[in-house]
Amino acid sequence: MAMTASARTRIFSGVQPTGHLTLGNYLGAMRRWAEEDQHRAEALFCVVDLHALTVEHDPARVRRLSRQAATLLLAVGLDPELCTVFVQSQVDEHLRLSYLMECTASDGEMRRMIQYKEKAAREQARGGSVRLSLLSYPALMAADILAYGTHEVPVGEDQAQHVELTRDLAVRFNQRYGATFVVPKATHPAVAARVMDLQEPTSKMGKSHVRTAGTVYLLDEPEVVRKKVMRAVTDPGSDVVYERGERPGVANLLDVLAACSGGDPERLAEGYSSYGALKKDTAEAVVEMLRPVRGRHAELAAEPAYVDEVLRAGAERARGLARPRVDAAFRAMGLLG
Repeated sequence: MAMTASARTRIFSGVQPTGHLTLGNYLGAMRRWAEEDQHRAEALFCVVDLHALTVEHDPARVRRLSRQAATLLLAVGLDPELCTVFVQSQVDEHLRLSYLMECTASDGEMRRMIQYKEKAAREQARGGSVRLSLLSYPALMAADILAYGTHEVPVGEDQAQHVELTRDLAVRFNQRYGATFVVPKATHPAVAARVMDLQEPTSKMGKSHVRTAGTVYLLDEPEVVRKKVMRAVTDPGSDVVYERGERPGVANLLDVLAACSGGDPERLAEGYSSYGALKKDTAEAVVEMLRPVRGRHAELAAEPAYVDEVLRAGAERARGLARPRVDAAFRAMGLLG
């Protein structure tokens, strides 16, 4: 893989194997990674399996979903000749640097993180205990980003706070111990599909939701996709208009249809006089868009040796990129290295 690291913008992003990847993951991020990011920059895309251990989990399921996520990254069009695809736990530098980030961050910074508050509250509501790793998780995320000299981190609004903390930690480390890290920035594409739950259109479609009726998964069979879309919650009234605040259900369907067809949701609304017709067209658009992804995933799943080789080569390349910077950070902080 011949790339000139110093001359190109470097991008890092990842997916957690905490559930099956969804239509929201694809339209909100993965499609852009394949169509744009891997072509314009030196890009690293990672299955961040260590993050899945911060809450109660089944080890076999995490292992299975990690492999599925890696296979889907390739199925959506990520090309290992253009970018680096790997699994986080196979590159030790993430954990090495994570501890240095814990030694740079403060307890208050960790406890202010919105995702920590939300996930901790959910765990406590279930009667479970909150793992220490859930609190320190942002330090690991900072290590994920900083280890590679990342310039840009394409994220949704829910992760922007973590990137801001990463920036703060990079600046603080550089000031205390000497220039070591690139200070990254979060990037939010001007046009990004925002896919909401089909049953709860005011909530983002998430892969970890307990209720799955409103979530379209990338590997759902066509009939399952059609059924979920046709049963999507709409709004009072019958006229089809694009008003995200007043008509979130219809707006969500129009957003999905627009993302699949390349159209404008407000203009698309003008072509419909009933919710039924909108649902039918949206369902078919999603089925057709996901058809090649499902087909390619099936091909790759039948070639596990190929996927293993891509991940092995990706981890080796990621390790080579990260190790010099992490070694430098160890020395800068006073360790013998």
